[in-house]
Amino acid sequence: MNRLAGALAPCLALLLLGAGAGGAGAQPLSLYKDEAVARLQCSGDAVVWLDFNTRRYYAAGQARYGQGRNGVFTCRNQARRNGYRRSIFGRR
Repeated sequence: MNRLAGALAPCLALLLLGAGAGGAGAQPLSLYKDEAVARLQCSGDAVVWLDFNTRRYYAAGQARYGQGRNGVFTCRNQARRNGYRRSIFGRR
């Protein structure tokens, strides 16, 4: 039993280190229904529209900005840190 525990200890240590490092960049998103409130909270950062279904964000001026029932406004840097990607659709 001691030999098995000694062999598993390094594997367990690596697993725990990997689990802690994976969540280090992700932070809770601040979500806003109203664009004006988002602009106040995202001072110095762009406000974007998150689409939860596609995990994409849209900037002001894009056709899908502020559209749909499955989305909200947030700050662009928060969206990027949480794995959302820029929309491939261009500006209007």
